[in-house]
Amino acid sequence: MNGNRRTGLTLVIPLAVLLAVLFSGGRGAERVGATSNTSYEELETFTNVLAIIQKNYVEEVDTKRLIEGAINGMLASLDPHSAYLTPELYKDLQVETKGSFGGLGIEITNRNGMLTVVSPIEDTPAARAGIKAQDIILKIDGEFTKDMSLVEAVKKMRGPKNTKVKLTIKREHPQQLLDVSLTREVIKIQSVKSRALPGGYGYLRVTQFQEHSDDDVEKALHSLKDSGNLKGLVLDLRNNPGGLLTQAVKISDVFLESGLIVYTDGRLENQKQKYFAHKANTWSDFPMVVLVNGGSASASEIVAGALQDQKRALVLGTQTFGKGSVQTILPLDENTALRLTTARYYTPSGRSIQAKGIEPDVVMDQGKQVAKGDVSGPLLREANLPRHLQHPGKDGATDRDADTDGADADTTEVVPPDVKEGELGHDPQLDHALEMLKSGQVQRTTVAQRAG
Repeated sequence: MNGNRRTGLTLVIPLAVLLAVLFSGGRGAERVGATSNTSYEELETFTNVLAIIQKNYVEEVDTKRLIEGAINGMLASLDPHSAYLTPELYKDLQVETKGSFGGLGIEITNRNGMLTVVSPIEDTPAARAGIKAQDIILKIDGEFTKDMSLVEAVKKMRGPKNTKVKLTIKREHPQQLLDVSLTREVIKIQSVKSRALPGGYGYLRVTQFQEHSDDDVEKALHSLKDSGNLKGLVLDLRNNPGGLLTQAVKISDVFLESGLIVYTDGRLENQKQKYFAHKANTWSDFPMVVLVNGGSASASEIVAGALQDQKRALVLGTQTFGKGSVQTILPLDENTALRLTTARYYTPSGRSIQAKGIEPDVVMDQGKQVAKGDVSGPLLREANLPRHLQHPGKDGATDRDADTDGADADTTEVVPPDVKEGELGHDPQLDHALEMLKSGQVQRTTVAQRAG
């Protein structure tokens, strides 16, 4: 890696506020600078409004509450991923990047004023209760969530271990209204899972990119090799919401001998970073298929994009989420911080996936292989989120002609109810990936691409 070093963590994940507050972001070395002179007139308007509210509002209002509300509103007007971290949320962030946090295990976002599930996390109360991606949370303990902020929703769903919370869920496919009672627990995420596949092939699943995920990937690969199961590998990044940028880079580096992995570009010099692969300890002597879908976001898209651009692997599945921005944590003091979008990231070939996503080499839903662009159905993606960061055009300018509400951007697989991801015979995408590896199709394709 080159470029200026930053202290702390940089994360690249979708809006995705996990229940237990799995916020994206990374700590920046720089602190907030002084306000420019041109802003003082607007600040005077703000202080006038504050004074009028304090004097005339029907009830006495705490000044701290007003200021926090103003900060939250200001950040919410920017993009879906910038936010104010209160002391509680800031502390949670530092714990959650280590892979352990309290809550239900739901990744949520706000879509058109409705709390919407991006995906449940594996092996959590939410997943075990059958909550699904795209479910709408209508009520939390009987309280309607329409226009409820994500922070407020998270606070209501968090709580001590073994306490209960009741969610009212609206499901579109098929149409249902469900009351689900969940028991909170401390959630510990096993970010890497692996097992042998028939014929000497390996299966490796990364559920999110957290501290030490790269070490776990290395251990899994050694275990598969020792058992004689590394003639080829299926890397499963489906429904992986992202995580730490550094981990996305390190895991990509595991499979790449050289070349660019990803680069970031922002307004400041220290937001312009390039990350390269290194030959040492590289696992590059077997073909790979990477599985992705609409729940694969950010750090997942970095890995898939790097392996695809470097012709190291074929990507199979459906269009990814399309979250191509980097958030940095900028401390305000010892206890609070801003999570601020500071840069876009680009794949080695210069592709920005912001509001676009990674297009698989082999487009396949969970039922059949299809022509590119033929998969349709409802999907929550970055392009659907209000005020999402626009996709940059070829000249670097943002594409202002892009659909801002995402009404025409919904494309994904319609998953049959009996699909069991990661299980041969129940997972058509995994079955097809293994068939491609066994037939030598992947190896022939990647070799031909390298030669070209």
